[in-house]
Amino acid sequence: MKKIPVGISSCLLGQNVRFDGGHKLDPYITGTLSEYFEFHPFCPEVEIGLGTPRPAIHLVRIDNAIHCVGIKDPELDVTERLHNRATHQKDLHADLCGYILKKDSPSCGMERVKVYAGGQPHKDGVGIYAQEMMRNSPLLPVEEEGRLGDPGLRENFIQRVYVLYRWKLMLADGLTISSLTHFHARHKLIIMSHDDYRDLGQLLAGLNKANLAPVAEQYISQLMTTLKKIATRKNHVNVLQHIQGYLKKALSADDKAELCEVIEQYRNGYVPLIVPLTLLKHHFRKAPDPYIEESYYMSPYPQELQLLNQ
Repeated sequence: MKKIPVGISSCLLGQNVRFDGGHKLDPYITGTLSEYFEFHPFCPEVEIGLGTPRPAIHLVRIDNAIHCVGIKDPELDVTERLHNRATHQKDLHADLCGYILKKDSPSCGMERVKVYAGGQPHKDGVGIYAQEMMRNSPLLPVEEEGRLGDPGLRENFIQRVYVLYRWKLMLADGLTISSLTHFHARHKLIIMSHDDYRDLGQLLAGLNKANLAPVAEQYISQLMTTLKKIATRKNHVNVLQHIQGYLKKALSADDKAELCEVIEQYRNGYVPLIVPLTLLKHHFRKAPDPYIEESYYMSPYPQELQLLNQ
């Protein structure tokens, strides 16, 4: 598989673009993720001409509006320039399958960025560039490097990147009723682990040649919104038990008891998800099922990422 195009704040790749002339190189990003993602670095503050090093900027609430201004020189207001730069990048963002931002940045922070009002900071802001970029590209999976340290958030982001990548590959091959319904079938179990899949299924129930394009647009919008919800242990257990049903004629009583026990161990938090998945894969190698074989649930991304081992 080709590397997946993902945007990223330049400083996270070790580029010396920070306001102090330094960087924030992230070893996990430049190590593990770089094996699978083709990173497209960008620093909006440098691109709008602030230079490196440069006077520090921060977010300030002025007359109920958020402005990005200089800390030492409040007359330096780069709000509009950052907005415009994100809009200018819109077509480039359309080619990406994800974006990793620098946390706490007044330009790139995704959430909980300090906003000053009356001289007091409130962590309820969004970086100016990041906010406009996310508004212009609502399907794009976006995450901050700091939050990637959380196993659940990391897995959720990477899963969404791969789903959007597969969606774009499908569109590149030509959207058809068959390709869309097949895409849904292969992701159905993943959807179940996040939320109820029936709404998306009902959306496709009335699919025809005349409404294919608008239904597809609505489908991917709903799908990417659904996948933002972190998959819960309870939902995973429901999916595992659903998959187990495809083996009811193939398992001996002892094998069934062992599988039930392992799923229960996962439910109680004693083993990670990879344990019941590995056991299920073992049984399906002996008793293959075409639907399970095509589903992305048990192999949502390259196993070398080892996310299910958490």
